[in-house]
Amino acid sequence: MTVEVGQAVQDFELINNKGDKVQLSDYKGSHIVLYFYPKDDTPGCTTEACDFRDNHESFQELDAVILGISPDSEESHKKFNDKHDLPFELLVDEDKQVAEQFGVWQLKKKFGNESMGIVRSTFIIDKEGVLRKEFRNIQVKGHVDKALNYIREELS
Repeated sequence: MTVEVGQAVQDFELINNKGDKVQLSDYKGSHIVLYFYPKDDTPGCTTEACDFRDNHESFQELDAVILGISPDSEESHKKFNDKHDLPFELLVDEDKQVAEQFGVWQLKKKFGNESMGIVRSTFIIDKEGVLRKEFRNIQVKGHVDKALNYIREELS
């Protein structure tokens, strides 16, 4: 069963790009921008991560934490994070358990081929751990601004 807007988000634990165990509940008391992306260091994912990086200070001013999640390995996340100087954590979801919890691990079709993959999506979780907004199957361009504006206008 996937989490729905208005529901408390079930806690989970993943490894971050530094090899540390991280729980969602570690960030209770802050807004959480949880974004799922398909693959480290690909064009769209790099653009999205760098947009979040470039707006990181604005999110911090709103007491919001950014967490990126993909099925890539800890080593892949570390290289991606270091290469692009990302000031937020990337979480490893190799078994896709959290992606399935949020309903973003789906059958995708591209050029007539079908395969399972992450559907690029972002979730805004409030300070009490309740899902307040979901942006599913998003376009990268302008997306970070939408997430930032939602927090600014609806949660601050």
